[in-house]
Amino acid sequence: EYIRSYYYNKLEYTRFSSSVGKHVGFTEYGVRNAEYWNNDPSYLSAMKAQKEGYCLHNIQIDYTAALTKS
Repeated sequence: EYIRSYYYNKLEYTRFSSSVGKHVGFTEYGVRNAEYWNNDPSYLSAMKAQKEGYCLHNIQIDYTAALTKS
């Protein structure tokens, strides 16, 4: 799962989760940002592609590293 969180003053205001497939806002400002980002299909597809570009590429490396150290 790919999660990208946005913080200001140690308060999370918006989060993108690949399992949900969209941004979710937690504050008034975060809800406005989430609505704006969710209405942009190119930005949403780019965020969804991050899972394949980052997570799926590195999962075997992290899995192997965790098994060899235990």
